[in-house]
Amino acid sequence: MSLEQEIKLQVTQADSLNLQALGWLTSMLKQDVYQQHLLSTYFDTPDKALMTFGVGLRLRQIGEQWLQTVKCSGRASSGLHERQEWEHELVAPVFDLERLAETAIAPLLEQEQVWSAIEPVFTTEFERDVWLLVLEADTVVELAYDRGEVRAGGKQTAIHEIELELKHGDIEHCQKLADKLKAALPLEYSNISKAGLGYKLSQDTDK
Repeated sequence: MSLEQEIKLQVTQADSLNLQALGWLTSMLKQDVYQQHLLSTYFDTPDKALMTFGVGLRLRQIGEQWLQTVKCSGRASSGLHERQEWEHELVAPVFDLERLAETAIAPLLEQEQVWSAIEPVFTTEFERDVWLLVLEADTVVELAYDRGEVRAGGKQTAIHEIELELKHGDIEHCQKLADKLKAALPLEYSNISKAGLGYKLSQDTDK
């Protein structure tokens, strides 16, 4: 289990950002920027038992790699998201129940009527540019620039955002970076996670 701390910034324009044009940002790079294609499926019961319990469950594919992730709802304020997270690699897109039993979802595994009703609820698919940055005081931050969409039923909504995840160091330095990016680019702080977007879309689809 780890405590995930990240700051989310929503892009307020449709056009892609040119982060490479920010010389002060590129000067912080620890390694070359690289791209990923991420496809994630989020699971719950028809009556949203996991959401009600305060946990999220997903399977994510990154290239040939599969990951299962459990996240607590945590808290979000002024774009800063803090939540407990459990993530494990899989050899195939099938849940590892032993690993899940070590997470916050464990009490629900013991309820057969809940676990047997688990089904896909929505998916996210997006392109991610990953920037690993070194800030002051040896603070390391992963900047993820994501463009894609959330899909539920026949509906979809756009994903266009920057996430700044603290890997090491002081969250205050991460916050300073977020403020500087917000001043330079068409961005606004967002308290809505991708899972939050997906649940809202799925609930709209159910109506």
